[in-house]
Amino acid sequence: MPVLAAIDVGSNALRLAIGETDVQHRITLVESIREPVRLGKDVFTQGALKEETIEASVTAFHRFREAITLHGAGRVRAVATSATRESTNRELFLDRIAGATGIEIEIIGPEEEARLIYLAVADKVNLKNKSAMLIDIGGGSTEISVVSNGTIQMTESFRLGAVRLLQVLEEKKHGEARFHVLLDEYMGAVRKRIVRDLGIRTFDLCVGTGGNIETLGDLRRGLLTRDRDTSLPAEDLDALIKILQAKSYEQRVQELGLRPDRADVIVPAALVLRTILRAAKIGEIVIPGVGLKDGLLLDMVEEMYGGRRVLHRDQIVASALELGRRYQFDEQHGTAVARYALQLFEQTRMLHNLGIEHRLILEVAALLHDIGMFINGTDHHKHTYYVLSGSPLVGLSQSQMMLIANVARYHRKSLPKVQHDGYRMLPAKDRVVVSKLAAILRLADAMDNEHASKVTDLAVDFKKPKLSIRLSGEGDMLLEKWALLKKAELFEEVFNVKITIEE
Repeated sequence: MPVLAAIDVGSNALRLAIGETDVQHRITLVESIREPVRLGKDVFTQGALKEETIEASVTAFHRFREAITLHGAGRVRAVATSATRESTNRELFLDRIAGATGIEIEIIGPEEEARLIYLAVADKVNLKNKSAMLIDIGGGSTEISVVSNGTIQMTESFRLGAVRLLQVLEEKKHGEARFHVLLDEYMGAVRKRIVRDLGIRTFDLCVGTGGNIETLGDLRRGLLTRDRDTSLPAEDLDALIKILQAKSYEQRVQELGLRPDRADVIVPAALVLRTILRAAKIGEIVIPGVGLKDGLLLDMVEEMYGGRRVLHRDQIVASALELGRRYQFDEQHGTAVARYALQLFEQTRMLHNLGIEHRLILEVAALLHDIGMFINGTDHHKHTYYVLSGSPLVGLSQSQMMLIANVARYHRKSLPKVQHDGYRMLPAKDRVVVSKLAAILRLADAMDNEHASKVTDLAVDFKKPKLSIRLSGEGDMLLEKWALLKKAELFEEVFNVKITIEE
């Protein structure tokens, strides 16, 4: 069975996990290596990686390559998070690693990072029929995900990584006592945003991941003489923060046995965690001991045996609905238009020749096509484009989100034109996809012209060059039929047909 290797290029360290799969597609970890190369130290202060840090990374990747070869791993995937994302010389860094070791690193966004961590957590913790918060505190950022019955409803990323805070607040410059004061003040301001973004929610369970949270679990068992390190009550976290803040960096290393690259970031991480728990009124956090690299291994197995993640429709639609609700969208209208759009998509396959990925892109665009109304009703299609192009959804890539933003943007008014910046920036093949899907979306939107969901069913009959549409529903649906013909121009132009309405 295949041996897989996953690499997490984090802000505080580089990590390798090698796993063997069995006939049931389960993974057994056979190797785990951590290299203490702190990319965030450079990036969060100077914006770019220094030559010595790049060299240290190349050396670490050589060790990774040796372990990968030793275990005979046939598939390797490496992902990088916030420090690499933000580095101005990231292309040089990626090229040096690839040139030296043959390992290509993929830069992922916070939503993809959260999705992979969710996979790791769900493999260890039962999330079914529960409302859960997942907290991952990394070196450069903190991801908070809200999960309902095993599906991610929303993910928020905060620039609150332990290494970032350490560098931004300049511990060495101010001294540790002053640093702790600054950190408390900073976290107090951040708490307001966390409360705002989470809204009024209650949780059955809270799960924490990341090396710092695992270390806090270890310290709970050791310093507070508790019987386990797999959970951390809020009161024990408060006790640990007092102990840690009372000790110097050197004491944390010598007396508590912390690694040097953990001893300096453990306090910022603990304060971030406490701020989140207090904001969400959570009394205890579960620590399953998994992270990004574990989710990466699971994702690789799923891609090998269970299909591409783009097919995870329920996850993506749930995330889209959550985004819509945050912008107070007309959910009934969006759902109705999405239903009509998918019916049209299925019944016009002979014209568009698009696949399941494009079907999902159409569905999300249809659900959220009016989200720009939150900003202003005038030119709301343009506002929709800006909101969607800047609002990543869990399970979708940036290129897929740009497709969705463009499709939704063209649900009304102007037809797609290369003079429009968002449309022009797309690859040529994607511009064709946008035109096809926007043409379908316009017809679907017309079918709910009054936002009353009068249409209950539709049927399409194609006899070149005529495409006949028959609507079934409440009343005579005169406005819907009128709107259909009015918004048929793009569809007729793209597919070279003439639309008629059957009575």
